Amino acid sequence: MPDNDDTSRPDERASDALPSFNEQFRAAVANTGLGKVAPGEAPSGHALVAAIGGVRGLAESVLPGLAFLVVYAITKELVPSVLIPVAIGVVFVVLRLLQRQSLVMSVAGILGVAISAGLALITGRAESNFIPGIIINAVWLVGLLVTLAIRQPLIGLVVGFLLPPNEDGSHQDWRADPAKRRVLTVATWLWVGLFAIRLVIEVPLYLTAQVELLAGIKLITGVPLYAALLWVTWLLVRTVFKREGDTATV
Repeated sequence: MPDNDDTSRPDERASDALPSFNEQFRAAVANTGLGKVAPGEAPSGHALVAAIGGVRGLAESVLPGLAFLVVYAITKELVPSVLIPVAIGVVFVVLRLLQRQSLVMSVAGILGVAISAGLALITGRAESNFIPGIIINAVWLVGLLVTLAIRQPLIGLVVGFLLPPNEDGSHQDWRADPAKRRVLTVATWLWVGLFAIRLVIEVPLYLTAQVELLAGIKLITGVPLYAALLWVTWLLVRTVFKREGDTATV
């Protein structure tokens, strides 16, 4: 006879086993660049490289854009300029498949490159290759400003998910500490500045079809500026958070 004590249905038991939204969001945050930076830890070059995806992640981020710039500067031909970066992205995906590594970053990267290439080929304009990046920057800018407007700065929300729980299991509330709120607000404004700078520079270049300059600026304001700001954010957060076991603010 079946055990009558277990009255829960299979779908209910399965749903109980699924991670909650908070758990899923925490895992997603942990996989971001900021997620690799534990609040209170001393920054290091090795950790920074890991935060931007490691050497391979850096190559996957930079090489497609560099390939577009080099090929377009030499040939002035649209088709090879947008298809060669796609081919490079495919190579990275294949390498990760062969090495049985996570495909998330590579697939996301090649998807973005493919969409950009598709827009450029459809419109017949090389500058259309940069439309997705401009839209993404605009979305991030608006999103960050919204979090500041509602007094929930995004960097604070991210750090809140990364902080270890209190001894009673509750989450640390940075909102109740004016110093922490101030620092996390300033850090969020710095990221607003990053996306604003990109748009201020890239949009006029896009509108005037200065393709080579636009490609070069995108490379400079991409990973290098992102890494620099990640480092500054790390230093700022570290000023108001303690490492586990420390007795003084680090």
